[in-house]
Amino acid sequence: MWCPSVSLSVWANAWLAGAAAPDDVLDAVAAWAPVQAIAAHDPVAAGRAGLPYPAAEHGGAMSVLQTLRTAAGRPDRHGTPVEVVLPVPGDVRGLPPGSAFARDALDVGEALILTGGADGEALGLVPDYPDQDPTEPVTLCWTAYSLPEPPPVPPADLGAAEFELRSAVRAAAETLGALDMAAGADADPRALVEQFLDATAGHRVPDHAPARALRVLEQAAHVEAILAVSAELAPLAMHSFSQNRISEETLRPLTGVVRAARLAALDAILRSAWPG
Repeated sequence: MWCPSVSLSVWANAWLAGAAAPDDVLDAVAAWAPVQAIAAHDPVAAGRAGLPYPAAEHGGAMSVLQTLRTAAGRPDRHGTPVEVVLPVPGDVRGLPPGSAFARDALDVGEALILTGGADGEALGLVPDYPDQDPTEPVTLCWTAYSLPEPPPVPPADLGAAEFELRSAVRAAAETLGALDMAAGADADPRALVEQFLDATAGHRVPDHAPARALRVLEQAAHVEAILAVSAELAPLAMHSFSQNRISEETLRPLTGVVRAARLAALDAILRSAWPG
């Protein structure tokens, strides 16, 4: 789940709510690249974000913070001033249809939406790693897009998401057990799952994050790890085990459950920064 948009969203939202310091935000995005940059996609976005236009690239990490402070307001009927979207083909919830922002966010699979600014309009931020000199530090460039006022978004039902996730955990555990039996000495699925989890760990979460949301994120990460290992080992297992037990049709629905649970948990974390 962890990606630049998620890291920036939870920490920027906490900072705007007074629950984190600017250095916390900078540390969160620095985990993805030591250098940050931001540019405006269009002149309206430049005006809302306080960025020059046209310009291929502008400023650094402090310019990203200034854009957040300028474009995001207080919580309103839309919810929190910082929202994260994780679009995939077939599920583009939260994206304004037909926009350049929607196209580019779908291409990278992540983005932020800032709402509640002085003009009542929204701003979208999409991260990208542009082509750059391999001898230079890696730069993460955020592009700001002007967006129409988004419709109100009701809070995600974390309880329902956790309930659905429990079934996914059981199904994933059964798949892992089947892989254990099928892979034999050729692989250790459980060790591979632990390696996957270790590789995706290490990202901090603000202190205000609800324990239930963190539990859901942990469970979702475990299911995702099993899905990734299953996809890697399934061709090997098919030679020695029933295809019905390890099949794409069985695993595919779990991906949607994991994604829904993560979005619900992120929504709970974002909202928890704004008591009352």
